[in-house]
Amino acid sequence: MTSLGGTEMVDWNLAVATATRLARPGPDVGREEARAIVAELRGHAETSHEHVAGFTGLSPAEQQGADAPVLVVDRPGWVRANVAGFRELLSPLLTKVEQRRGATPGGAVLGAVGGKVTGVEVGMLLSFLSSRVLGQFETFAPAGSGLPAGVGGGRLLLVAPNIVHVERELDVEPHDFRMWVCLHEETHRTQFSAVPWLRDHLEGEIQTFLGETEVDPSTLLERLREAVQSFAGSRQQGGEAPEPAAGSLTDLVQTPAQREILTRLTAVMSLLEGHADYVMDGVGPQVVPSVAEIREKFQRRRASGASRLDQVMRRVLGLDAKLRQYKEGERFVRTVVDEVGMEGFNRVWTSPNTLPTKAEIDAPADWIARVHRRAE
Repeated sequence: MTSLGGTEMVDWNLAVATATRLARPGPDVGREEARAIVAELRGHAETSHEHVAGFTGLSPAEQQGADAPVLVVDRPGWVRANVAGFRELLSPLLTKVEQRRGATPGGAVLGAVGGKVTGVEVGMLLSFLSSRVLGQFETFAPAGSGLPAGVGGGRLLLVAPNIVHVERELDVEPHDFRMWVCLHEETHRTQFSAVPWLRDHLEGEIQTFLGETEVDPSTLLERLREAVQSFAGSRQQGGEAPEPAAGSLTDLVQTPAQREILTRLTAVMSLLEGHADYVMDGVGPQVVPSVAEIREKFQRRRASGASRLDQVMRRVLGLDAKLRQYKEGERFVRTVVDEVGMEGFNRVWTSPNTLPTKAEIDAPADWIARVHRRAE
């Protein structure tokens, strides 16, 4: 991180500094209590591995993510980890844009200014998200970024202040809630460690998506201007802000080819998130006595949104779509398992060709017919 210069398209150092400065303070926790929470989360993460493997029938492939470390972090730690991942994933696109900018008169000066502005904007978004993420399997974590990662990439992040904040807000049993969260995140670690091709498949789709991005600065500026106008519009009478005209900013800057890729990615992410939700609730009754209460309160919190600003930001950033992924993906997994059992469901991990399409997420019987009945 410290080797980055200010002439890059995104000043990542400034993004980290901005997000760290703006991040909300966590809940009031004493030093000894904080140490106990960190130790408990680490213990739950390791314990949940056996529960998830036993329930799903998935086991890590040799040297494929089984060594992905568990990191219990605070909000600035989550920011630093994700900035490292973003920089790694976006590197090909930013290199292409920088090459185009270098051929433009005054491009270096504009790039230095633009990198600062973009760095601040990225930092503001990360500060918003840093108080909302409970845990994350960081799939594209690079080695040598200042934080440990597995040999094949990846690390499991648990954001302790946010977990404590939510368990207190929901007024649920803390030990049960911490295990419940760990079951979800450990499922993601198991998915990538047991399915060696999954990480490369996702990265390939994302890089193809980024490769379709227009690199002409004027085109990008015009698209972003249209996006901002559609969300910012003049305020209506009575002081109410207008509803956004589309789903999220990303919806407004896609080419037709990108939309096709995003449809495939949405299906995969729905599968991964829904599978994790299904597993955490399936394992829950064995190890989380109050799982029914936790699920009911957590679902209510997911649906409500904390404030008008929170609701607008969720929609603009596409977080509402992510919430739908949990629900639609969990329904797909539950329906398939009910029909063909866990072993039959696990055919989904055979190859990219057996992943469900977006249409099949909505109609699980179609996936069963394609993958099972035709094979039989």
